[in-house]
This record gives sequence, C-alpha cells and structure tokens, in this order.
Amino acid sequence: MTQIILDDNEGIESALRRFKRKVSHAGIFPDMKKCRYFETPEQKRKRKEVARHRQRKRSFRN
Repeated sequence: MTQIILDDNEGIESALRRFKRKVSHAGIFPDMKKCRYFETPEQKRKRKEVARHRQRKRSFRN
C-alpha cells in the first residue's frame, strides 16, 4: 500500500503530486489495468516485449 505523510505547510496539490509519483513508481496502475480489462493477445505480446526491453536496458546499466 502506498501512502504519504503530509508536512505541516504542504499544499494538497503537492501532496497529490507526490502520491501520484509514488503510485506510478510502484507500478500499481498497470497492475490495476491488467486485472480490470481484457487484454488481447497482441496487447499482451507488446506489453511483454516492452518489459523485456526495459529489463535488458536495466541489466546493461549495472
């Protein structure tokens, strides 16, 4: 579960921005979409291809 703690003089806009950034970094939105909608075989293949590309890119960085 993703949560943020508000600072004393922090505005709701900046807190919401931080929350959205944490949620997107945690990968919650793609997981929700994957569970909610039917994924065609073409979309599944494309998603896996992008994931493989990201994984290769990360392995070359280290």
